[in-house]
Amino acid sequence: MLLCIDTGNTNTVFSIWDGARFRAHWRIATDHRRTADEYFVWLQSLISIQKFDLNIDACIISATAPRVVFNLRVLCNRYFDTRPLVVGKPDCLLPHEPRVEPGVIVGPDRIVNTTAAFDRHGGNLIVVDFGTATTFDVADDDGAYVGGVIAPGVNLSLEALHMGAASLPHVDVTMPPKVIGTNTVNCIQSGIFWGYIGLVSGVVDKIRDERGREMKVIATGGLAPLFDQGFDQFDAIEDDLTMHGLRLIHDFNKENSDG
Repeated sequence: MLLCIDTGNTNTVFSIWDGARFRAHWRIATDHRRTADEYFVWLQSLISIQKFDLNIDACIISATAPRVVFNLRVLCNRYFDTRPLVVGKPDCLLPHEPRVEPGVIVGPDRIVNTTAAFDRHGGNLIVVDFGTATTFDVADDDGAYVGGVIAPGVNLSLEALHMGAASLPHVDVTMPPKVIGTNTVNCIQSGIFWGYIGLVSGVVDKIRDERGREMKVIATGGLAPLFDQGFDQFDAIEDDLTMHGLRLIHDFNKENSDG
């Protein structure tokens, strides 16, 4: 079985691929202080609840929070007797090498997402990921990552608003009943919802204009369905895009190392 680990700035997701399908997905808060032993006890408990054998023989890691990688490597080495692939490291081969400025390090999550989106939807893509940051990743016609856009994430914007204006309450992210709010909560919801609708639409239009071609827009992240309702902003919403990309990159490395 393959253990796929996606470490973001806020959460870390563990998924187990049995060769035909993902058997499980588990999420934990990202914390660089968490040890390999703690990860294993947590994983072992969840696996025992679902009642299947823990037979991991390969691991792959994508981490936008580099400080956690050491303990994740120890987890894979100590408890699964395997040397993990880490996306972005020189020994991890990519199906499509990024075409960016020399010396630029591309976030591994962005490489993984464009790899998965290209596999499912072909080239000329914009992948919008609603995470801690809202990112727009552009894949060329051959699937290569060629650049993108980074904007503050929705929840990060809400947190910054609350911290900068303490009298404003925390609110749920939702589509408000009207654009013009008649109470504080609706005003904030309208600013966030319609602001991000405008952000996504505007950035996508600018990318298409700059590229001079039609491009599909693929969305991922928990808030993607919210910003698609009634507006048809996206050609597809993929909730498992990152895990699919990790599996593809693992398979690519296995095929090339075998051959």
